[in-house]
Amino acid sequence: MPLPPLRRAVRRLLSGRPLPPVVRAVQADGLTYLDDGALCDLYEAVQALEARGAPGVLIEAGCALGGSAIVLAAAKAPTRPLQVYDVFGMIPPPGAEDEADVHARYEEIRSGRSRGIGGRPYYGYEEDLLGTVRANFRRHGFDPEAHAVTFVEGLFQDTLHPDGPVALAHIDGDWYESVMTCLERIVPQLIPGGTLVIDDYDHWSGCRKAVDAYFADKRDRFAFVERSRLHVVRREG
Repeated sequence: MPLPPLRRAVRRLLSGRPLPPVVRAVQADGLTYLDDGALCDLYEAVQALEARGAPGVLIEAGCALGGSAIVLAAAKAPTRPLQVYDVFGMIPPPGAEDEADVHARYEEIRSGRSRGIGGRPYYGYEEDLLGTVRANFRRHGFDPEAHAVTFVEGLFQDTLHPDGPVALAHIDGDWYESVMTCLERIVPQLIPGGTLVIDDYDHWSGCRKAVDAYFADKRDRFAFVERSRLHVVRREG
């Protein structure tokens, strides 16, 4: 089973590894809810893929203000495609598989009462979130076109159809249906040694339920790695 979030944070603190500059930059700019450990783990996972010359695109499913996607862009080779999927607006409603915690959070968002990163307005209320994310990429030195970054707007159910090898996917879909859609469509394309980073496994019941259900009969083909977030790695061979 994955380690609780507090234990993961303590382990990261004790490791003493320096933060990549991009991690400090996106946090200082208030572009992500992710902590140092989660962002460093993303960065290091991509760097490891690059070091061994692994093929495949990177996917981020759910990007908020773009902070974690910018970290992925900084870690990858400029020519490796990064596909960023999001509704770029209000998060879709949860469904019957999601439990009370998820429905309470959605009601807070839907009512307009939710606060965002660092107490700022919640990013889902922005009129042009996609434009904001593009601007955030450029401000941090990663022009999307020059760094093979594409943005795909819409529900995952409508837009997410990877048709080639996937090296790493950062899945931040929160609710059951969104996460299950990502797993059903990405995992068949995940390369041996490829990684899924499941952002909300320890945070929202719907995400955890989707992951547990999807991998119930597949656990022997994947390693479940305890990091700041749950990393699911397809076994080689």
